[in-house]
Amino acid sequence: MDILFVRELKVDTRIGIYDWERQVKQTVLIDLEIAADTHAAAQSDKVEQTINYQTVCQRLVSHISASEVELVETLAEQIADIIRGEFAARWVQVTVHKPAAVRGTRDVGVRIERGTD
Repeated sequence: MDILFVRELKVDTRIGIYDWERQVKQTVLIDLEIAADTHAAAQSDKVEQTINYQTVCQRLVSHISASEVELVETLAEQIADIIRGEFAARWVQVTVHKPAAVRGTRDVGVRIERGTD
């Protein structure tokens, strides 16, 4: 299995359970690992034969910046659904970081895996 990855895609969005969180945009960071067969793309040197991570990132920025979910778990699930549904990935690992959400920590978040490898 080949893995395409994205590290720390930065998106500002409304996310959180507290009233103050609903009033301001916060930055979330997204890490992705996406199962893909990259052999054909490597042989042809054509991006059309693989999952284009630029297109994935643009789609996710559009979705996340417009969303207003309360939980990072919900956002992670939505991201996994988009990648598996729209980009035909068999397996995806999504990590959503919400930096500085909890006083005294550098980062909190959730990591999920969906699909089969």
